[in-house]
Amino acid sequence: MSLRFEIKARMGLARLGVVHTPHGSFDTPAFMPVATAGAMKGLTPQQVRETGSQIILNNAYHLFLRPGHKRVEAFGGSHRFMRWDGPILTDSGGFQAFSMAQIRDINEDGVTFRSFIDGSRVHLGPESSMEVQNALGADIIMAFDDCPPAQGTLDDASYKSRVIEANDRTARWLERCIAAHKKPSDQSLFGIVQGGTDPDLRRRSVESICHFGLPGFAIGGVAVGETTASIRETVTLTAPLLPADKPRYLMGVGYERDIWSAVLAGVDMFDCVLPTRNGRNASVFSRTGPLRLRNAKYAEDHSVIDSDCDCEACAGGFSRGYIRHLFQAGEILGPVLASIHNIRHFQRLLLDIRAAIRDNLPLPFERRWPVVTQEACEGTEGAEIDPT
Repeated sequence: MSLRFEIKARMGLARLGVVHTPHGSFDTPAFMPVATAGAMKGLTPQQVRETGSQIILNNAYHLFLRPGHKRVEAFGGSHRFMRWDGPILTDSGGFQAFSMAQIRDINEDGVTFRSFIDGSRVHLGPESSMEVQNALGADIIMAFDDCPPAQGTLDDASYKSRVIEANDRTARWLERCIAAHKKPSDQSLFGIVQGGTDPDLRRRSVESICHFGLPGFAIGGVAVGETTASIRETVTLTAPLLPADKPRYLMGVGYERDIWSAVLAGVDMFDCVLPTRNGRNASVFSRTGPLRLRNAKYAEDHSVIDSDCDCEACAGGFSRGYIRHLFQAGEILGPVLASIHNIRHFQRLLLDIRAAIRDNLPLPFERRWPVVTQEACEGTEGAEIDPT
């Protein structure tokens, strides 16, 4: 098997562990920053590594459309193409096909949609998703799944019917993904649990997906518009139902409070575009909440973003006032410094979470990171993500 998971310590349901892959190991709970199209926007692989990131995520949908998975394969796969020598996880492309495509057809064979690049009709399904991810060469690859919309986008009866359809289709597609996966000795395939916010449908999906003896499992469909409370309830129910000896991955989440509550439920892996997306928009994270650096009040602020942070921006002495100036002047250094800080912020969060599990000291951690107990961050709600 291409993946090995060790659990080193526990704190209630929370687990401290290590995942071993062909391209190295990473500590869990882990946060994976998102290099959508084979790059962390504006940052070199060395800069990403210096934030403490041990594993990153590539987006199979974007690399499939541009430059094409076969071209990436010709360069030696994603690791060599983007010059990242650590573990990589690729998502299946299914979520982006569902969420980004303006014109799409969904049936048992997969999703046919219009490319956002040139408008051409493109198809992705279980077999083609496996072909793409096998070519990209990531250490962990995701099954192609059917992700239903958030509750509230449909009436109750239609929502339940859609979730049941997605559950059943996801299980059928998983079986086809397993059959189509050509590199099981090099790449670990994770199954994805759906079920929306319905507890019974979540349990049903767990049973149908975990029936397959895969190296790991993911909780999907909880970063599509739900509230913080809904995310917490769904993850708290679902995570303990997943196999105890396999890594558990919560897809697309999220804010610090969402990560902490999921860790306490037994989740091991996280990804989200928040650090870099928000960084490019002058929004930076701190232990007490986010700062909007475009606000005029920071123009004369001589302090760094977070005095406790050891990132290049903070340790380098770049003031909030200077970084605000960079954004006002349209200088690319502004998004670069903000993104470096934000990724490091999340890696510092996970470092302290791992220490809390190791030492069995959750309350000191929460006092050090008050943001994890906040129910909202300056008006934001839930862990909605930008699909790019």
